[in-house]
Amino acid sequence: MQDDANVFKPNLKDLSLDDWTAAMAKLGRQYGLYESLGDKHSALFIDEGETLLVTFETVENIRETYETGEPVGFELVRATGWSHLCLMTQGDTWFRDADMYDFFDRLGDDGFFDNFENVVFYGSGMCGYAACAFSVAAPGCTVVALQPQATLDPRITGWDDRFAKHRRLSFDDRYGYAPDMIDAAGQAFVLFDPTHRDEFAQAALFTKDHVTLVRCPHVGQQMEEDLIDMQVLYRILAQAGTGKLSAKVIHALMRARRRHLPSLRRQLAWMDAQDKPYQTAKLCRAILQDVKMPMARKRLQRLMDNGVELPPALREQA
Repeated sequence: MQDDANVFKPNLKDLSLDDWTAAMAKLGRQYGLYESLGDKHSALFIDEGETLLVTFETVENIRETYETGEPVGFELVRATGWSHLCLMTQGDTWFRDADMYDFFDRLGDDGFFDNFENVVFYGSGMCGYAACAFSVAAPGCTVVALQPQATLDPRITGWDDRFAKHRRLSFDDRYGYAPDMIDAAGQAFVLFDPTHRDEFAQAALFTKDHVTLVRCPHVGQQMEEDLIDMQVLYRILAQAGTGKLSAKVIHALMRARRRHLPSLRRQLAWMDAQDKPYQTAKLCRAILQDVKMPMARKRLQRLMDNGVELPPALREQA
């Protein structure tokens, strides 16, 4: 079915929420499964190849962030012929819902994940938490989580005030504490920005030996969007699906940031805030070796005009 346009190029763009939901349900009925899981969650399964990509996504992000109106996983499934299980939420639920627990219980009891040679769980932020937490249902899977939370339980992460209004959610029942639920995974990769204190501290709670923490400084709060824009995310997931993903592979792919202007602007802004003119000049020079970036050139020239002593190699870049 890889060439079937109805599956991999569905018309999901510019639809109302009701029409979009109906289109997703139609895809599930035709090619696998669509199931509402309570008031705020749903599951779509496209039955294709022997590798399964499990994504956790928000309906809002799918419909408003990406022009196609497609879940993140569709592009990779279209390219690889993998199967895809997409879990969706409407709202900031962290997927903490009894119907979600029951759904994954059923998948485990039915041996659903045993039907696939390779299984990859993926999510970002709140959805990254869910990818880690529910991965326990698929022993041996690979998890890729971008900027995940370990828990919002204030007894453990009360210092993280980013999600204070959501602390009423229960994280001490089934599928609760993500760093424990990830025990069954074969490998797990947690990508995070160490320049954000709370994000760094949440990532540090994932301490298991099979978890690889990957530092991605200055990515900001939209890591998923950046990785898609740089054409890196799908390559990371593709490597995960073949069992070849490693920190070395991720760092090599992340070199695309050297030519990604939004990332470079964030790096410059962060360096400016540190008030380290010499290091800022070095960064400007490194940027200008790879891309034409007027902001970096002007910044380097201003440093020289302000009397910052720079070695000849740096002065030549201005």
